[in-house]
Order: sequence, then structure tokens, then C-alpha cells
Amino acid sequence: MDMRHRVWTYERPGISGVWVGWYEGARRRAKSFDTTTLAERYASTKREQLAAGVSGEIVALDWPELLAEYRQSREAADGLRPNSLYETMLTLRHWERLIGPVRSMQITQVLLERFIKARTGDTTTYGKRKRGTDNGPISLSTLNKDIRNIKTFLRWCVGRGYISPDVKFTLKPRRVQQAPVVPLSPDQVKTLLATAAKESPAWFIRVLLAVVTGLRRSDIEVLRVADIHFDRGTIATQSHKTGKALGERPVPARVMVKLGEYRATLNGQEKLFADRYTSKKWDHIRDAAGLSEIRFHDLRKTFASMLAQRGVATAVTQRLLEHATAKLTNDVYTNVDPVLRDAVDRLDSLVPGPLNVIP
Repeated sequence: MDMRHRVWTYERPGISGVWVGWYEGARRRAKSFDTTTLAERYASTKREQLAAGVSGEIVALDWPELLAEYRQSREAADGLRPNSLYETMLTLRHWERLIGPVRSMQITQVLLERFIKARTGDTTTYGKRKRGTDNGPISLSTLNKDIRNIKTFLRWCVGRGYISPDVKFTLKPRRVQQAPVVPLSPDQVKTLLATAAKESPAWFIRVLLAVVTGLRRSDIEVLRVADIHFDRGTIATQSHKTGKALGERPVPARVMVKLGEYRATLNGQEKLFADRYTSKKWDHIRDAAGLSEIRFHDLRKTFASMLAQRGVATAVTQRLLEHATAKLTNDVYTNVDPVLRDAVDRLDSLVPGPLNVIP
């Protein structure tokens, strides 16, 4: 066999994965894969490429092999959040449904534009949908999420040599007109807290923490009693969404009193909440408070709006909300702990005075 056309697969002792080897330009080349199937597929394509006299690293993969390797590669990536991979794979399922299972080198700017056009106004979604309602077409935010996921996928394909770097893709997000934020008024917050207290002590604490800390619901639900430092008046938090941590988040003094009262009812349990958040109970609470249109996430927006209304610097609010974009700065402000304390203390007046509010 002509050594120029020889391609082989092999394993290396002590190193996981399967390798493909070949000669190109009198030099030996090698590439690793997570599975034998992917390695053999690459080797077969490389043989055809060499036999045809085609040089270079670009190898076309069929759609199933492409997705399988992408998933395995991303699962092994350090720092990748599971939700990020899940959302990207959903986008690729939509691509397969609307465009078809193409080979990697068949992906062009024309196909990208066709996909975006097909997704605009698309009514098909995967996962949970609210029953009994007309969900309608996808939102611009969802479309932009698909655009971001496709861009990530294409960068990976180019980096792996499945799409030529000479192919130029243009993917611009669609401009989304942000709805104006309508925060709850202080009176509405107090009414909601009183209604939540009637439901249960746990629900009172959930709503209270959302309003006076700005934490996401997912971050509130995973809190443990040990995360609350009563001696320092802080809560140690880590964002479930971004994986980033603020460290110790300052909490108003009267809120710490309420947390202390609530802790006394837990009988030594480790988790802050023994029950689980359910949309049914939340709907009951907000309806009883006369606030049927608000979402739980609106409490986070209320937190940010109330700080802004009280003159708190935008940079401080951004840090408390743990925003990670360049405009919503995070780690740039590293020496503002006293300012953070002063900021959240301004919300102390929202907490009911009597200590017997929690049933």
C-alpha cells in the first residue's frame, strides 16, 4: 500500500480514546476521538480524501456522527454548564427538523439563513409547555438563543476541522425590544409577604429572600441552613445559572431576624426548605395578593428597581445581581463590600415589624 494513502486506528497505553494516524506531506499526523465509531468514520473519510489527492485537515462528517462527537466533546469541556449543552442540542434538533441531517461541509451561509427564516415564527418547541394555552410562535429571545447556539456549534466544527475556516458565516442576533420593567410597589411587596406568610413559613422566606436579595428562584431553592451566617448577617450564595459566586451576600438585619425565627422551626434539617416550589402554590399566593400577572422572577426585578430608586449605584446593583456581561460589570468592583451592605440595608423597611408574622 502506498504510505501516502495509509490510514490506521490505534490506542495509546494509559491514554483514553482512539487515535487515527496517517501520513501527509511526508509527515505523520494523528487525531484522537472519544469512541471507536467516530475514529473509524474519520479514518474512512481521510482515506477517500488522500486517494483523491485532497490535502488539508478538513474532513466531512455525517450529521449523526457530528452530533455524537459534539456532545461528547462538550460534556468533557471544563466549566460547561449542563444547561448550556442541553439548550445547544435542542437548537440542533430544530436544525435537523427544519433543514435536515446535512454533512458538516454542506453547512453554508445559505442554509443558516434558511434555518433562521424557518425558526422565525416557528411554533414547535421541545420540553414543557403550558397546557390549555396558545403558545404561538417563538419569541425573539428564543430565536437569538438559537443563533448563539449555532454560532458556538460552528466554531467547534471549524476548530475540529469539519468545516473549512475559509467559509465565512454571518449570524447577527435580532434586536429585541425590552418590555418596560414594572416593579412591585412597597405596599404590594408587603401585601405579597403577608399572603405568603399565611401559606407557610417557607413561602414567606422564599418571597422575602427574592425581594431583599435579588436571588434567582433556583438559587433560593438550594440554600442550606449552613449557608446563612447569622453572626455576620450574610448568606453564602452561588449562582445555579452561571456557576459564579458572590461569596457572602449582605442581608438586612431585620431579614436575619426573620431567618432566625424560621430556623427555629426546622428541627435541625440541613436544607432551608423541606418542601418544593410549585407553580400551583405560587399562583395561589399571587392571586390571593391581587397580583395575578406577576412572575416569581419579577421579585428579582423589583429588588433591582428599588435599589435604583433609592440611589444605589448601578455597578453595585449589577454585582448583587451577578450579571456577567461587559456592560453589567461583575468582578471589576471588588472593593465595595461596605457599599453592598448599605445598599441592602435600605430595604429593611419592607420587612414587617412584629416578629409573629410567620405563622
